[in-house]
Amino acid sequence: MRIDINLASQPYEDARQFWMRWGTALGILSVLTLVLLALDITGWINASKDRAAMAQKRILIADRKRIEAEAQRVLSLPENRTTRDESQYLNNLIERKAFSWTRVLESLERVMPPRVHLVSISPQLDEDNELALNMTVAGDSRDRAIELTRQMEESRRFAQVKLKRESQIESQTGDTETFEMSAIYIPELPPDSASPKPVTPKSVPPAKSKPTAAQKGVKH
Repeated sequence: MRIDINLASQPYEDARQFWMRWGTALGILSVLTLVLLALDITGWINASKDRAAMAQKRILIADRKRIEAEAQRVLSLPENRTTRDESQYLNNLIERKAFSWTRVLESLERVMPPRVHLVSISPQLDEDNELALNMTVAGDSRDRAIELTRQMEESRRFAQVKLKRESQIESQTGDTETFEMSAIYIPELPPDSASPKPVTPKSVPPAKSKPTAAQKGVKH
């Protein structure tokens, strides 16, 4: 009868299999750590660039505001009030000429969601000489109005879109709510638009002087 006795102080372990398992897991974990570290560093660098760009924009905005305040101060002087009023009047005329009902309605039609329609619209110039639109739209859900607001903000023709007030209605057309909105309309300049050239007076040739009687009598 044969009896096998293990006299080793430690049980037998397959070291190669152990290192293959845990070494692979450790390698994957190391690679993942490096990737996350690289992403973290890249994000920090991009954030630094964004902060620097924002700081430059703030400096530029502050400089523009300072120039605007100085210009307003100069225009507010008594001797310049006439010029200021004339410039505001001309700017109002230019803005009104740039407003086109057809283009406004076409721009609204592009962003209007289904089952939402325009009830009324009222354009007016605000204190910054921008075309402000006060609108009333009707639909069957508030989500449609929010979608309209989002699409107007994404459009190039509207800015500062706000949903002011909503109210419940009963309508035979299926509308259940009306929404009062406001937005700034950005006119689209026609492709062939060009600034008018200043009108300059035509040059008048100098008048020839008639010879006097004394000059006629002189012979060369």
